[in-house]
Amino acid sequence: MSSPRTTAPRTPANRRRPDWAGRNYSLLTGAAIITNLGSHGAHIAAAFAVMEAGGSVGDVGLIAAARTLPLVLFLLIGGAIADRLPRHRVMVAANVLNCLSQAAFAVLVLTGEPQLWQMMLLTALCGTGTAFFNPAAEGMLLSTVSGEHSNRAFALFRMAINGAGIGGAALGGAMIAAVGPGWVLAADAAAFAVAGALRTFLDVSHVPDRAPGGGLLSDLREGWVEVRTRPWLWSIVLQFSVVVAVVGAADAVYGPLVARDQLGGPAPWGVALAFFGVGTIAGAVLMMAWKPRRLLLVGTLCVFPLALPSAGLAVPLPVWGLCAVMFVSGAAIEVFGVNWMTAMHQEIPEEKFSRVTAYDWFGSVSMLPVATALAGPAEAAFGRTQALWGCAVLVVVPTALVLLVPDVRRMTRRAHGKTVAGAAPAAAAPAEQTPADSVGH
Repeated sequence: MSSPRTTAPRTPANRRRPDWAGRNYSLLTGAAIITNLGSHGAHIAAAFAVMEAGGSVGDVGLIAAARTLPLVLFLLIGGAIADRLPRHRVMVAANVLNCLSQAAFAVLVLTGEPQLWQMMLLTALCGTGTAFFNPAAEGMLLSTVSGEHSNRAFALFRMAINGAGIGGAALGGAMIAAVGPGWVLAADAAAFAVAGALRTFLDVSHVPDRAPGGGLLSDLREGWVEVRTRPWLWSIVLQFSVVVAVVGAADAVYGPLVARDQLGGPAPWGVALAFFGVGTIAGAVLMMAWKPRRLLLVGTLCVFPLALPSAGLAVPLPVWGLCAVMFVSGAAIEVFGVNWMTAMHQEIPEEKFSRVTAYDWFGSVSMLPVATALAGPAEAAFGRTQALWGCAVLVVVPTALVLLVPDVRRMTRRAHGKTVAGAAPAAAAPAEQTPADSVGH
């Protein structure tokens, strides 16, 4: 039995955070905040590193494609591995790879004249780490809370990491303007190192051992069955294969170029991205209290505003106008994200979650390398303005088509008390039911 001396310090700590936010949840959230601070600035830094080295719009697109191509190649394998091995070990190993690749990229930029192939290779290594990290991270985070608390837990998680994104994007843009992109990449490497160290302290003693499966291919087939038998799932994944591609091309390629040519440089674009982050926080705050009954209908309607940033860059809007549309789109996609993870959390078995998540990620990013690589040729063929309007249209059309799927319109929130492995003890107690979050989209 614990003595008063042992238990006394715990009471104030418990009062500082909700009962359901246990040690693992706090560690995962803290580590995610740190990596988001680094990576939001690093994505901007990579584009400006290419341009400072004399690269063209096509080269910027190739760097963006190099980051996303490994996601397409390795996500499914990463999901299967995350359902077979301890997820926290997969996450730490991925963080180590991210740290080393970004550190090498930073040294390359700071000490010499980086070649395009070198930057593409290092960016691809970072993307490989992300491919293994994301399915494991979603499964690990899901296992820290029960169904009753999932809405609030995941909305708070997203609020925290998106708040970090605000600071990371704004600070990254300012640092690029002040000291150059190399130091931003170095800061990202340090962030991965700290986050990986934090994740080594995750407590997995309550997570049951995984039952041995029939092999990697068998695991992948099981995950595929879970996807193809759910029309709501595969239809939205197909939708996002287009939406993510065109939004990614607009943000990673056209956004920095419009900023350079018409907005005054990297700092205004960093501010605009920060307003997107502010919007996501507003959306998360809304979802802490709002529990729409028609999960996917509400979520899908909130995808339409993702067309606004591309349209704003096409005009182009002044900085304040671009910040406004970025805010609206950030809030809207957050509403989608929380409702999407709610649906995943209540419909997908926990032991198959990482594999299903990997198919979700795979489908959603499968077109992104193609879109970013073709962004330069599309600008040359049609002009930047027409290409951006095309991006906006390609958000609207597939989103409208998804609304034709009956399950998307009809799926409702279920009140359930599903308790997942590794949840904090307090999370198993009955409490008000709230929705889940999406790290995936």
